[in-house]
Formats: sequence, C-alpha cells, structure tokens
Amino acid sequence: MTLLVAENVGIRFGGVRAVENVSFAVQAGHIFSIIGPNGAGKTTLFNVLSGIYRPDSGRVLLAGEDVTGMPPHRLAAKGIARTFQNLQIFYGMTVVENVMVGRHLREDRRIVPSMLGLPSAARQNRATRQKAREILAFVGLGDPADEPAGSLPYGALRRLEIARALALEPRLLLLDEPAAGCNPVETAELGELVRSIVRQGVTIMLVEHDMRFVMQISDRLLVLDGGRTLAEGSAAALRQNPEVIAAYLGRHGAREANPALS
Repeated sequence: MTLLVAENVGIRFGGVRAVENVSFAVQAGHIFSIIGPNGAGKTTLFNVLSGIYRPDSGRVLLAGEDVTGMPPHRLAAKGIARTFQNLQIFYGMTVVENVMVGRHLREDRRIVPSMLGLPSAARQNRATRQKAREILAFVGLGDPADEPAGSLPYGALRRLEIARALALEPRLLLLDEPAAGCNPVETAELGELVRSIVRQGVTIMLVEHDMRFVMQISDRLLVLDGGRTLAEGSAAALRQNPEVIAAYLGRHGAREANPALS
C-alpha cells in the first residue's frame, strides 16, 4: 500500500529554487530515506511534507487524500508526526511530561472539565501519563521517566523526542537527522529503535547524513542534489550509481557505505 506520494513538488525562496519537481512514493511499513549534500533541499522537502512550508507547485497525497499545504496541526491530526534536527525538548519538565505533551491531539481538549477539576479530566490525565510511560519503556527510557528532561544525556534526548512524536500515534513519522551528534553506540541503538517502530506499524521517512546508518536501515532512498532528484532506489543500487558517488558519496562516502551493506 502506498501511504505518501509527492508529485512534482517545488518551492522557491525569492529567486532560489530550493526544491524542483521532486516526485516519489513511500510504501506503508517501509523506511524511506532522503539523502544528499548540504543545501540539497532535504529539510525543505520535509518542511513541505509536514506543512511548515506550502509548495509553489505540485501536490502531496496521504493515503490518497490531497493534503498539499495543510497546516502542521491538521497534518498531525491525520497521522503525520515530526522530529527536528535541533532538539525541541522542554528541559524544565520531566521526561514523562514531555511525552504527555505529544498526546494533546488524542485527548478531550474541552477547557471546562479541566477548569472545574471534573473527574473526567483527572481520569484523562492518568490515562495520558500511563500511555506516556508505556511509550518511554518502548524507547528505553522507562527508568528516568520522572527525572528532569535536562538531566538526560544527548542520545537519550534524541529518543525522548521520538517518544513524544510517537505519543501522537502517527502512521507516518518524519525524522530529521535523528543520529546527528550521536556516538556510534547511540547510533546503533537508534537504528534498532527505528526498526522496532516500523514493526509496530509506523512508516518512517528520515533525512540523515550518517551514510552507514542510513544504508543499514533503509528500504528505499531518494538522493537530492541542488533541489532536484538525482536518483532513487535501494541502498545496494545507489551505492553503485556513479552519479550518486560523484555528487554525494565520493570516495570516502563509498567506503563508509560498503561495509554497511556487506
């Protein structure tokens, strides 16, 4: 089943064409990665898919529905969750409270029960906290659930942001450079987490610079260069593509990718 389709998506900032006529399809239950050199348009494309930017041309379909230009909150309600390259953590809140924030679209958001302290509001808060604890256990952060988020090491903060996104119960999860700043152990653990999320029925798209990481976990990859599609295919196929090697992998990148596929 095809979950997400981009058709000839383009966006311009002034005289700069950041993304131009990019098309692809993401199958449900897959890990679809977008790679390319700095300035290739990867995060800009993610911003279009998540509703932060409205494209100048083309369209985006989610499960056959045209969602082009929908604002982020509407896309979130339809099941698209997002993390960012720069951590967006509430450091003064506890770990579990950070995840609880991600449940807001799955709750009764009427203000009166909360203002009056009605039993229904208390029940909902307990249910939200319990669900958040379950998600934290799933991502390996069950023990520090009641600790301040600011006390977590960097790799754990990356998993916390993913946990908060999972609290939305998404069908499509967009991860923007999830391994950025992680050491090799943290990156390996993140790869296992991503695979576990897919086994739970969530489709994943990710932007990533770590070639070893992305080649190991991706079902399919899209290579951007200068805002345009350079190539698309499996990790094994792209590793052999001379245009991809010349534009992005280079000799060093090819050496990094080869062990990941052996």
